[in-house]
Amino acid sequence: MKISVITMFPEFFDSPLEVSLVGRARAAGIAEVEIIALRPFGLGRHNKLDGAPFGGGAGLVMRVEPLAAALAPMAASHKVLLSAAGHRLTQATLDRWAGLDHITLVCGRYEGVDERAAEHLMDEEVSLGDYVLLGGEVGALAVIEGVIRLLPGVVGNPESVVNESFRSGLVEEPVYTRPAEYQGWEVPEVLLSGDHGRVEEWRQMQRERRTQERRPDLWRELAIADESE
Repeated sequence: MKISVITMFPEFFDSPLEVSLVGRARAAGIAEVEIIALRPFGLGRHNKLDGAPFGGGAGLVMRVEPLAAALAPMAASHKVLLSAAGHRLTQATLDRWAGLDHITLVCGRYEGVDERAAEHLMDEEVSLGDYVLLGGEVGALAVIEGVIRLLPGVVGNPESVVNESFRSGLVEEPVYTRPAEYQGWEVPEVLLSGDHGRVEEWRQMQRERRTQERRPDLWRELAIADESE
């Protein structure tokens, strides 16, 4: 698996890619991450990357020509624009991307990229959620970690990747470890019972309760899916 990132700020990625499981996966050759600086593809003596929006308005827009030049060698890859205007990133999307050989992440900046780049040069446009950041670099890091952790050999226990939030449409249940009691805060008795059937029943109840309370949008989607079956 190869992940290429096109960004105006390549130094943004220096430290995060060296640590934890992402760093180990790169060192082991499981995943390759290539950071490509956009500035050298800029126009003119100052390598200009942006321009004022046609029709007026605040801010600047990333120009199409530098993006086209930077993406030219990536024709065979799956090209993704990180943008506040994109579809919301989901676990299902990460699962799909983890099965690809090469994805290219393009980090938007300013008021966005020229729509011609989004329309003609990208395969998908995604957003982390319903909020706005300074650029797509944080989103790119989220994608890198979200995809790499799914690759075989990265996570020590593969079951931890399968049994996690959003796989079943539910968020995960609460988890506990030692000690069994701390300052009067006790671990639920059922988790100490050794009865695996009761434990799984409790976990499923907690998943459903948490999803209803914290992610009613997911709960509604599950209800709609059940009604359509």
